Amino acid sequence: MTIARVKLERFTAFESLDIELSPGINVFVGANGTGKTHFLKVCYAACDVSKTGLSFAEKLVRVFLPSGGAVGRLVKRKGASSIGVIELFRGTDTTARLRASFSNHTKSARSANITGANRWANPPIESVYIPVKEMLSNAPGFQSLYAAREVHFEEIYADILHRAYLPLVRGPIDSTRRRLLAILQQTIDGKVTVKNEEFFLRNRQGNLEFPLLAEGMRKLALLWLLIQNGTLLGGSVLFWDEPEANLNPKLFRTLIEVLLELQRLGVQIFVATHDYVILKEIDLLKRADDRVAFHSLYREETDEIMCHTSHGYLDIHPNAIAEAFTSIYDREVERSLGGLVR
Repeated sequence: MTIARVKLERFTAFESLDIELSPGINVFVGANGTGKTHFLKVCYAACDVSKTGLSFAEKLVRVFLPSGGAVGRLVKRKGASSIGVIELFRGTDTTARLRASFSNHTKSARSANITGANRWANPPIESVYIPVKEMLSNAPGFQSLYAAREVHFEEIYADILHRAYLPLVRGPIDSTRRRLLAILQQTIDGKVTVKNEEFFLRNRQGNLEFPLLAEGMRKLALLWLLIQNGTLLGGSVLFWDEPEANLNPKLFRTLIEVLLELQRLGVQIFVATHDYVILKEIDLLKRADDRVAFHSLYREETDEIMCHTSHGYLDIHPNAIAEAFTSIYDREVERSLGGLVR
């Protein structure tokens, strides 16, 4: 069962948000400060606790790092007492609901009111969150340091390394996964190996340590690892914040082809992006039966964040990314015509 719906009330930047999600790919666009990353983190935290058994409120604290570990600081700041509420629903079963509520005065995650955790976790949800910052090149020693010391890192960084270190799942690799691995291997020119917590790209020239590998290639290599070790199988959920970061636009087509194929295998995908080419590649490469939803987050005149959901690129509204590129094109035409167009 995938995440079907999310409701947020007075949580971080959101006053009230209610989004129905696609079981396939969910693309989040919007200006900076409209809550795209916050939305992905909330959903990821809910998925992760279904496997670990950790309190949902505690995972929110570890993912968002509010000052002093006070979960109440995640409630939208309004200058008065208020209650923040998070609700997530799985599939069509309305009883599979995870709900968290806490006031802006709540200090400890243990004091938050959590309901539905047992039903939500049956069955557990395999999930992975790929942050903007690439972590594999910083992997040696990080997990042991994070486990032993109070280092100020969001837990998503430790989590992604945990997923990357996982060994292969038992059983043969199906033909679709094998084909995706071949596509990525050709793109990154090799396979990923691990030795003493250090990641290498192995090809005909030998082993190249990740700090010497282009950062965009490291991100595709991470995707190869997650497919190869079975983290991304049908029923799992992938969260990826700005996959375009440090990736050459020539590689966007390969990236989107792989993501579309993963959703055809039953992987639910959440992507937050600021890139026009990412949006257009999805628009050009998706098939009629692909399940893709575009969620545009924007601020109304009241400054409240709203969401408009569409299932076609041309229906995205507002589309700040397209508007920016249209403006650049118009200015280029005006310059080429010597200022004759106004």
